[in-house]
Amino acid sequence: MQAEIITIGDEILIGQIVDTNSAFISTQLNKIGVSVYQITSVQDDKEHILKSLKEAEENADIIIVTGGLGPTKDDITKNTFATYFNDTLVQNDAVLENIKHLWKHYVKQPLSQVNIDQALIPSKSVALMNRLGSAPGMWIEKESKVFISLPGVPYEMKALMTNEVLPKLRETFDLPFIMHKTLLTHGLGESRLAARIEDWEDALPNFVKLAYLPNLGRVRLRLSAIGRNKELVISEVEKQIKMLLPQIEDIFVGYEEEESLEALIGKQLVSVNKTLATAESCTGGKIAERITANAGASAYFNGSVVSYATQSKIDVLKIDEDIINKFSVVSTQVAAQMATNVKALFNTDYAIATTGNAGPTKGDSNVEVGTVCIALATPKGVFVQEFNFGNHREKVINKAVNMAFLMLQKEIFKN
Repeated sequence: MQAEIITIGDEILIGQIVDTNSAFISTQLNKIGVSVYQITSVQDDKEHILKSLKEAEENADIIIVTGGLGPTKDDITKNTFATYFNDTLVQNDAVLENIKHLWKHYVKQPLSQVNIDQALIPSKSVALMNRLGSAPGMWIEKESKVFISLPGVPYEMKALMTNEVLPKLRETFDLPFIMHKTLLTHGLGESRLAARIEDWEDALPNFVKLAYLPNLGRVRLRLSAIGRNKELVISEVEKQIKMLLPQIEDIFVGYEEEESLEALIGKQLVSVNKTLATAESCTGGKIAERITANAGASAYFNGSVVSYATQSKIDVLKIDEDIINKFSVVSTQVAAQMATNVKALFNTDYAIATTGNAGPTKGDSNVEVGTVCIALATPKGVFVQEFNFGNHREKVINKAVNMAFLMLQKEIFKN
């Protein structure tokens, strides 16, 4: 079973926004056994959309369109759908009632005709009720194909996919079982890792695939299997992992399921009733940003200090000025004090600290560009490591963030 995703919007094509909708939709489809054949982004142009729909119909069983729904003139998806299916727009009373409900309870403006007109949908379509917005989703079946239109607003699209689209797809199609298992490795590059496990990879059965997903100092190995027999798929993936682990035990750091490493760290902190704080210099708050992107982070994350300038380390984190003068602001000694002091400041069980020189110039320290010191304060003491992550500023910062999480994970998961 194959799907194609079409995103509509000039704002995507000019780089004004990033298309996160397609990534979410792809992930959700894959969970229920639907493979994504292609993702296409098109202009707010009727002829362009019609051409894309025709091509998608030839490629896929399920065509999902996002964007182009709303009260403005450049939201043209409904009219284009009506043209494509030789249909007319009719008022859907349930959608209109939903719009009136939203305006009555949440919108502080009069209900205008353009908003009422959002209740117009192609007569051949089934309305997918959007409880979070006024633009409904649409479901149209043409022979053995299904066309789905969803609003482009991410939180509206996600709710419709979860509550309406996925259940309806399961009812409509006989779908296979898909399983993914992702192993996290650190410290060995993609090419060397591939050479190490080449014999194992070559012997994989044809319904099991391996993907290498490198990301600044770490490589994720994703095993994917698909089949009608759920028990066979699960047992084969587990068998292959048992064969793989002895070959990568020195670089294996854990599993990544559907959640990020920082989300898994958060769950572990909650399970052992421990808390965390961060003190960041060269990473500029990126560690804290990734932690707080997870709902419920306040249960274990007490706070962060972004002490970017040297003086802020002295004034806020109370770093000993003599230590800075003796060892430099980018040093294991300063990193250790940062972690220790931010742990005390926020009264946490753990603290992670970074100080480094991401470049392109050396700044307040004379150490080489790419040098980063990462310290981890725990109930048992402070552990510090010094790294050199190269000479590209963005890569240095992101490698430092990744390494900080790996250090944190190894320590926290001992509990």
